[in-house]
Amino acid sequence: MTSPLVKDRIYRSPQALIGGVLLLAIVGWLGIDALIKGHGHTPWLALAALILVVPLIVGFTLRPAVFAGEDRLRVRNPFRVITVPWGEVASLRSGYSNEVITKSGAKYQLWAIPVSLRGRKKAARRKAKAEADARRGSAGSAGSAGRGLGGFGGGIGGIGGGFGGIGGGFGGGFGGPRDIDDATGPVRAETDKVMDDLREMLENRGGAEAAQGEVTVRWAYEVAAPAVAGAVLLAILLAVG
Repeated sequence: MTSPLVKDRIYRSPQALIGGVLLLAIVGWLGIDALIKGHGHTPWLALAALILVVPLIVGFTLRPAVFAGEDRLRVRNPFRVITVPWGEVASLRSGYSNEVITKSGAKYQLWAIPVSLRGRKKAARRKAKAEADARRGSAGSAGSAGRGLGGFGGGIGGIGGGFGGIGGGFGGGFGGPRDIDDATGPVRAETDKVMDDLREMLENRGGAEAAQGEVTVRWAYEVAAPAVAGAVLLAILLAVG
């Protein structure tokens, strides 16, 4: 019996997709308007500009994606497609950009998973707020317990004060903010959680026999060729005047 086919996890940037669609709409509107209403060399210049710009917009916004499968990681960047078996992945690094590092030392940027410094700062603020709320809750619980014990009399109230101090110490150690699950908690930036998912897949599948092989890199001529043709045509038209 063959095992069921497991679909790849696909990661893309929603902001890039929205920006790409808007840019294509604006460029298409301006370009088509110039083609229809332009005079002299204007329609040809507009055509050359469209041939140059449209593939670049598609390449840098709509095209990037990361496909994480059971056996390999496939990275589709603007001009290249990199396929890395999990067994060849040395690490997944997050800094100012997210990168996959192969065992041979090659580095490939994950264009579809951009680092959001703003998201990290926002997550850090949420984490600090959660910790402050938890500390205030612990202090309030300890104070209530001390006041309740104090109602039994002066002597027992003194003992209650001692218990309240002990309760405060234990509350600070164990009643503080617990580690929130990365998958659902509010203290991680979204792209950092995606990288955590990929690291988990690497840990689980890195040693699998089916996840071994060679790293392959394919150039995206479907993006580069039209852009180069448009650039050459535009340069000729501008030179001719």
